[in-house]
Amino acid sequence: MNTTTIPQLRTTGPGAVVGPVPSPCRVVSVVAVLAGYLVAVVAANIASVHWPPLIVGGMLLPAGTLFVGAGLTLRDLVHDRCGALGVTAGILAGAGLSALFASPRIAVACVVAFTVSEVLDTLVYTRLRHRTRTTAVAASNAAGLVVDSVLFVPLAFGGVAALPGQITGKAVATILTLTALHTAQRRRRTART
Repeated sequence: MNTTTIPQLRTTGPGAVVGPVPSPCRVVSVVAVLAGYLVAVVAANIASVHWPPLIVGGMLLPAGTLFVGAGLTLRDLVHDRCGALGVTAGILAGAGLSALFASPRIAVACVVAFTVSEVLDTLVYTRLRHRTRTTAVAASNAAGLVVDSVLFVPLAFGGVAALPGQITGKAVATILTLTALHTAQRRRRTART
């Protein structure tokens, strides 16, 4: 039996076949990844507005930075689970949530940076996904985090003092998220054998 779908067809009317019904596990997986992605977006916005920036290794690090790094990887997982249409809906929902949960200046910076970087991240991920998930996530996150930072920091804070910390923080968050993703994939492979 296929673990992705239940091999039954559903109908919406007499004899109208729509397609395979998603398995309950697949639906839970999609909801969990999409929810995690949107929680990361909201957490980044709330932290950017309400938490003071950190000084790490002499670099100014906006508080929402680490959440954004995790959000970039979660966006790639949304792409895997939901496809291009699902990730587009996620990006639009994330941009809308940015506008709701941030101050006007942070909201504008978030929506601009978020939208541009997420679209770039998606394009890079889609192009490289045929290789390995880890390669695609690493490359797309690298592109997304640089573009997001270069756009967000000057728009949100009126200068570039936080730019090195923002890029470094997102890179660290990406590495941590990739490590967790790689570990989970290895455990799944081990459990199957």
